[in-house]
Amino acid sequence: MSQIDKTAIRKQFQRHDRDSGSSEVQIAVLTKEIEMLTEHLKVNKKDHSSRYGLIRKVNTRRSLLDYLKREDEAIYQKIIKDLSLRR
Repeated sequence: MSQIDKTAIRKQFQRHDRDSGSSEVQIAVLTKEIEMLTEHLKVNKKDHSSRYGLIRKVNTRRSLLDYLKREDEAIYQKIIKDLSLRR
């Protein structure tokens, strides 16, 4: 599987220049990883370990989105719109 460019994602969603771990950045990185794993699983249907990893990433992203919705509704709406997530 190919690598994703985390620095480009980080620059797009970071709050300040040294931000690498805010909820927005984590959600964006997880979203790109989920998209990559989904494409991988379309080709490799029997790769159950990757399917398990995908489920874990989706659950983690959901937890982060729930946290962001509780803490700051405006940023939550912006992230949903920018990443075009269904929530």
